[in-house]
Amino acid sequence: MNHSEYPLLEFDPTIPAIIEPSQIVGDISAPEGCVFCFFGEVINDLLQDGRLKKIASHRWEDLDRPLYEMDVEGKRVGVFQPGVGAPLAAALMEEVIARGCRKIIACGGAGVLDREISVGNILVPTAAVRDEGTSFHYLPPGREIGADQEVVDVIEQVLRQKGIEYSQVKTWTTDAPYRETSEKIKLRKAEGCLVVEMETAAFFAVAKFRGVPFGQILYAGDDISGTSWDMRDWHNRLEVRKKVFWLSVEICMNL
Repeated sequence: MNHSEYPLLEFDPTIPAIIEPSQIVGDISAPEGCVFCFFGEVINDLLQDGRLKKIASHRWEDLDRPLYEMDVEGKRVGVFQPGVGAPLAAALMEEVIARGCRKIIACGGAGVLDREISVGNILVPTAAVRDEGTSFHYLPPGREIGADQEVVDVIEQVLRQKGIEYSQVKTWTTDAPYRETSEKIKLRKAEGCLVVEMETAAFFAVAKFRGVPFGQILYAGDDISGTSWDMRDWHNRLEVRKKVFWLSVEICMNL
């Protein structure tokens, strides 16, 4: 490992680390396929309908995050709500992989950098600008990280079969949502970013590091493309969120 002026650039690929996920949680033969769902209300509805069975707990200092499984057409599918933000989401992804999940699809929302992208539009990230810190602990320093093309192909195949319109996007992953300045937004747009979120680059990096197929679908949410923030009531789009979740389940089952 080379010493750098900036600690974040001191990538070390050594395995094992001092603490490996398998030391914290055990392999419970969890479902091979797992959907990471950021939508708490969707998970709550599934719980109320009796669709989910809790199979493990992931307890951190703030709260317990259950790993669930559900039966879909006779197949076991994992369901997990990762924490918001790259550091926590990546660490929980590590634990879920250690539980036995080996194919992961995440579904969530993203802010748009182009107001012409309507709320609810389906988006498939194919690359992410690494403006967060977590991915630099899993891969050598770089400006961007690409998606797993084989997983993107499966996502697109399912969406096309269902006649659902979607857009491929480069996303901007940032740790600091309150530091999305006008100048940074201009820079990200100039390098091709259409949306912004807080986890994708880290998810891509952990998946590559651990050799796990991973993909993500997002829906277009709030708009930060102008001089002021337009929330567009994005977080109350329950039907869109349910749609994105069930699409993710089908995609996961096709991996």
